[in-house]
Amino acid sequence: MVSIVIPAHNEETTIGRCLSRLLGEGSSESLRVVVACNGCSDRTAEFARQFGDRVTVIETDVASKVYAMNLGDEASQGFPRFYMDADVVLSPNDIREVERTLQSGGVLAAAPRMQMDFSNASWAVRAVYRVWMALPYTRSGMMGVGVYALSEEGRRRFGRFPDIIADDGYIRVLFKPHERAAVDAARSIVKAPSTLAGLIKIKTRSRLGGFQLAKLYPELLVNDDKKYGAAIWDILKRPSLWPCVPVYLYVNLTAKRRARKQLQQLDQYVWERDDSSRAG
Repeated sequence: MVSIVIPAHNEETTIGRCLSRLLGEGSSESLRVVVACNGCSDRTAEFARQFGDRVTVIETDVASKVYAMNLGDEASQGFPRFYMDADVVLSPNDIREVERTLQSGGVLAAAPRMQMDFSNASWAVRAVYRVWMALPYTRSGMMGVGVYALSEEGRRRFGRFPDIIADDGYIRVLFKPHERAAVDAARSIVKAPSTLAGLIKIKTRSRLGGFQLAKLYPELLVNDDKKYGAAIWDILKRPSLWPCVPVYLYVNLTAKRRARKQLQQLDQYVWERDDSSRAG
């Protein structure tokens, strides 16, 4: 049995698309999904229940992604176990490819490659992603793809998910580079925000999560294989990206500044997300 845990906070516009693809044509009958609705004030739970017995819906008043993930974990049995954002689209074939990688031995954590949906994105948003997706450390995998999976052995590496913003970042550095893999034959579809304002919210949350992770788990950062020096040279060698660099720098410097400010008041942090990517 394969288990998928989906924490969902007010995702009535996305949960149907997500589950339809997961449970659609070609889906294994052994796949089970737990949708952990946390602090929802919309019809996320109602829409999720329409998919029948293969979907277990849990509801809690606590609006916390990590809390919801732990609830979903407790209600799940199968492995490999996927942890997936409700606004991501993943096909049955993609699940099988990730599962195959985890069953091959040695790899304890795996994720598909990211495929961006730019259908509603502005030129500026596209420009930022063009640079970001060209960076070597982004191509190394398990970054910003909205879903990752763990083998049973990999899941035993830790207890409950800690109360942090960047659960995916935590999982990434919990495993050494040779223990995790980006699966080239699998793709998760992530819808890009429409505006730079929305993108800055996403990048701010990512930066803040990174700052928090470094503060709480500095010993795990030895497992990170980001190479910023190589990233600069990679961009300089591609003149077609040069017009995109100023926009990329603006977004990242703004996000970094906002994240450092939020870090000073982390106990009052309110989860930021972009809703433009959830429209339609």
